[in-house]
Amino acid sequence: MINNVKQHFRPDEGPFIDELEGQIATVENQYRPVLTSFLNPRQVYIAQTLVNRNDNVHAQASGGYPNAEMQRLLIYPDYFKPNDDDFELQVLQVDYPTKFAELHHRQIMGTLLGEGLERSSFGDIITDGEGRWQVVMTNQMARFVDQQIDHVGRIKVRWLVVEGNLLSASDDWEPVTTTISSLRLDAIIASAFHYSRNRAKQIVEHQLAQVNWEVIDRPDYSLVVHDIVSVRHAGRIRVDHMGSVTRKGKRRIALSVIHA
Repeated sequence: MINNVKQHFRPDEGPFIDELEGQIATVENQYRPVLTSFLNPRQVYIAQTLVNRNDNVHAQASGGYPNAEMQRLLIYPDYFKPNDDDFELQVLQVDYPTKFAELHHRQIMGTLLGEGLERSSFGDIITDGEGRWQVVMTNQMARFVDQQIDHVGRIKVRWLVVEGNLLSASDDWEPVTTTISSLRLDAIIASAFHYSRNRAKQIVEHQLAQVNWEVIDRPDYSLVVHDIVSVRHAGRIRVDHMGSVTRKGKRRIALSVIHA
């Protein structure tokens, strides 16, 4: 059964599938809910696909606000009725001297990762575009951040617990529909940002691109639906849909793009 499932996904997704299969088995055998860490959109898709194969197990995702990118998945048996508290989420707002300093997404992300946090321990980093920033975290990690992290870069910060006043995250995604000769990482980067294929290839080889928050240095790495690509100094790409193949052998593809 597991091997058959893996045939539908990339080989490098095998360990994640194994982990999910174990969590689903725990829900079935112990008849209790299991809460995952934060998952990226591709991982949420895989998880929901696996859960949907089992009539006795269900799943619900939450990232703290509507349309969150990073979400925790609650896998649960028939009898269980999920509520918001079951996802164990906490939102912290960054309090800093906005008149004298400016924060950016990459600074907050870099600080959290630099302090040893796993990417799966916190969710989206939200801004209103006017200098206010919030981070969705697990309850446990929020306590650690509040107690242990008092600077973002050189900027002195405090972390304020947010209760029901989440920022309205700005949605800067621009839809792009195109045809592409290959689903290779370098080809999609070139198409999304109007780069030459050689420039896109060098970006990947120089480790300036990430797929689902993992550095990928193979230009021929094949992308699939729900992948999110981050390109340093360029922006981000989300693979939304892959359509039919044209007579000339090109694939119709729908992307969403944010320019840096």
